[in-house]
Amino acid sequence: MSRLLIVSHTAHYRRGPEIVGWGPTVREIEQLARLFDEVVHIAPLHPVDAPASAQPYHAPNITLCDVPPAGGSNLRDKLDIFRKYPGYFSAINAELAHADAVHVRCPANIALLAILILAFRRHPARRWIKYGGTWGGKQAALTSRFQRWWLRRNFSRAEVTVNGTWPDQPPHIHSFDNPCLTAEELAEGRKAASVKQIETPVRLIFAGRLEPAKGVEQALRVIAEVNRRGTPAFLDLAGNGPDRPRYERLAGELQITDRINFHGWLTRSELSHLYTQAHISLFPSLSEGWPKALGEAMAYGIVPAASSVGSIPYYLNRFGTGRTFSPDDVAGFTEAVLWYHQNQEAWKAESELAVSAATAFSYDAYLAAVGEILGLTDNG
Repeated sequence: MSRLLIVSHTAHYRRGPEIVGWGPTVREIEQLARLFDEVVHIAPLHPVDAPASAQPYHAPNITLCDVPPAGGSNLRDKLDIFRKYPGYFSAINAELAHADAVHVRCPANIALLAILILAFRRHPARRWIKYGGTWGGKQAALTSRFQRWWLRRNFSRAEVTVNGTWPDQPPHIHSFDNPCLTAEELAEGRKAASVKQIETPVRLIFAGRLEPAKGVEQALRVIAEVNRRGTPAFLDLAGNGPDRPRYERLAGELQITDRINFHGWLTRSELSHLYTQAHISLFPSLSEGWPKALGEAMAYGIVPAASSVGSIPYYLNRFGTGRTFSPDDVAGFTEAVLWYHQNQEAWKAESELAVSAATAFSYDAYLAAVGEILGLTDNG
């Protein structure tokens, strides 16, 4: 009997009789559960309505060990973390005693406690810590910088995976591709991309939370400028957030309401329909590791125009597709869209490279890499 313990800050909610969680992470954990007989996930359960982006676990061998959420934007919420830590400590300590392997998802407040606990425990020996944020650079919260410092020095005696390849990477830190695609989705994407050409109107897609950190305002200004420059273009926004009304008003002010589609949160199959139509993925986010949304889009032959943050430049250089700019460089993003529309053969070549690159983000490749890191046999 093999048992995996996961510690993460992934938000969970009640939706009727079901427990649901942040969709992309739920998908990833369901795939991970294929390697183990049992998976226990320690994560916060929020006492509010579930967002449309949340989905239930379908794998029967996954159990949520819920803890109260902690943290927030104001000082009071941040200090409340320390009140929650004793409960977090008890839950992690109790579950570690029964685990054959442990997986901690950083950076997060609960993950910080977990990696500290691991420094003082010998069991279990199989340990994998995934750092999902930007591994290099200094533009991170103090707690995130501390977690990077701690993991580099391997006080937790664990294998650590990060997005991208970085200078002076110690042996226990592994470059890792962020998974997001099933074999069926890869096949669907290849089929869609094989007949796709960039044409008029140019179709752009943005997938993610509608909030300032994701660069939504910049995306709207790019689509406005592309149209102002005489190239008809549409932007599909797949996502939601409390700032959506503000962005809808901005679209009106920019006179692009007829060029924008606010879809809200979409299921994976609904998102696939938009991916099939799109030519360019617009991603002017302020901070990222490697976003799953770019990997998903590339599988459908969508060429990325993204921020030069985190490991995004590393991956696009590695794959030979797409362009990167400073998150606030509206002119740069605009010129990229216009250039691809005017150079259709070059766009097609990069579209084909994007499709080939997307196999790196398959769940099959992910499970093989996890098995190697944890020293698992094929049957777990």
